Amino acid sequence: MAMKTSNISLKDFPWFKALNLEEQNKVSASLTCRTFSEGEYIGRKGDHTSAWIGVIDGLIKVNTFSVSGKCITFTGVPTGSWIGEGSVIKREIRKYDMIALRESVIAFIPTETFHWLLDSSLPFNRFIITHLNERLSQILGTLESERLHNPDSRVAHALCAMFNRLLYPGTQPQVQISQEELGFLVGTSRQRVNQSLRRLEAEGLIHLGYGFIGILDLEGLQRFGAEEQP
Repeated sequence: MAMKTSNISLKDFPWFKALNLEEQNKVSASLTCRTFSEGEYIGRKGDHTSAWIGVIDGLIKVNTFSVSGKCITFTGVPTGSWIGEGSVIKREIRKYDMIALRESVIAFIPTETFHWLLDSSLPFNRFIITHLNERLSQILGTLESERLHNPDSRVAHALCAMFNRLLYPGTQPQVQISQEELGFLVGTSRQRVNQSLRRLEAEGLIHLGYGFIGILDLEGLQRFGAEEQP
């Protein structure tokens, strides 16, 4: 499916609202939008990085594969979030795959527009610095969780990671994510994710609905995800 110019509004993105009118007009004129089906690659490892990527609606995962074929998932990126600024800044090839976990509407801001904003907008620079710092903290937390914690803690950590208001400002108290999708992010089976979610629900931390997970106690969930569980 070819890209087409998008008529979507960017007004709900904090970084966009901080731009002046000239900068907003340039971003709006250069932005393109495309709908990706479940399982479709949005970007592949080794591709030339040509755009900064935003999730207008949907959910994507960022992962890579080892030489032996083992999949390593870095993070999930929900609605209202942006990804790939590091590769865009360095103008390098992409070092990971981005895959739609459900039908997703994805926005693309060209590399040249992104660098123009870096050169002209102090608020945009501040946003990108904060964004990169939060992303680094998230990756370090995920690495610790994967190496030290059991599946229950990893599931809790993955849910908490989707509530970082700086990275994912559009996230609501109810996460629209299936157990299968969560399993892809955590790196375990849907059945094992179900066991972990049942435990978290029994602890009073979440509520399980049809196609969504409601967060009842975010601070408690954060503590659970940061601790080694028996």
